[in-house]
Amino acid sequence: MKFLKIFITLLVLTTGIAKAQFTKAELQVSGLTCALCAKATEKSLRTLPFITDIKPDLMRNLFTITFKAGEQVNFDLISKKVQDAGFFVNSLKATFDFANVKIADNYFSYGGDTFQLMNKPEKSLDGQVAITIVDKGFAPKSVSKKYLGQIAAINTAKTGRLYHVAI
Repeated sequence: MKFLKIFITLLVLTTGIAKAQFTKAELQVSGLTCALCAKATEKSLRTLPFITDIKPDLMRNLFTITFKAGEQVNFDLISKKVQDAGFFVNSLKATFDFANVKIADNYFSYGGDTFQLMNKPEKSLDGQVAITIVDKGFAPKSVSKKYLGQIAAINTAKTGRLYHVAI
């Protein structure tokens, strides 16, 4: 009985902590020409410890990635793994659960990194929301130029890495 009470308490605590997180992502890769290219990219991505599952869509050069619950997601490592396989990230759209996340001055923090919203959301963000990383190396040049042309030359992250994202 005592074990059951401890287990339930731990389950409730970890469920509350794990709400604000990245749950999945759609990664579009450019340069894939065959199924072997996609397989090499998928194999490279599977080595990352925060990835649970990857589902490739060869027709659109798209990988649907599911992240492990409670694990810190590192988007730079995802980009590096794609580049190590010999290809490039064309776009990265991640789903973030905004439950219990405070947004101040278009910034929010998660896992030691800071995310700057480049476009003002029309409504308050709550629950699962898809965000697109618009930094160089995560989006086409035209998209990066559109959003990153809005910011000042000197823009330091409040903590960790600064990602620029659009909704």
